[in-house]
Amino acid sequence: MITCFIRYQIDPFKRAEFEAYARTWGEAIPRCGADLVGYFAPHEGSSTVAYGVYHLPDLAAYEAYRARLAADPAGRGNYEFARREQFIRREDRMFLKLASAPHATLVRP
Repeated sequence: MITCFIRYQIDPFKRAEFEAYARTWGEAIPRCGADLVGYFAPHEGSSTVAYGVYHLPDLAAYEAYRARLAADPAGRGNYEFARREQFIRREDRMFLKLASAPHATLVRP
């Protein structure tokens, strides 16, 4: 299993546009085959950093997922929306694997 972390630098005056973009991915990403953890918009602290996080079995599954996403009407529309509105200033994508599992059970005081 791999996890894709996307770090966005967004226009702080277009946060609402980023949130609309995130909601669309909330529908399209699972439909196209990735296990979406979520999109995270600024709340406190930095007003320009946002994240998207999802899981896939491996990089081959990622490539197949990206092809489905590019062919998906909502996916194509969301890419166009981001291009047209220019609320994303930068996007960095990295793939990580979980190294700390298995985790202990949370103990509450």
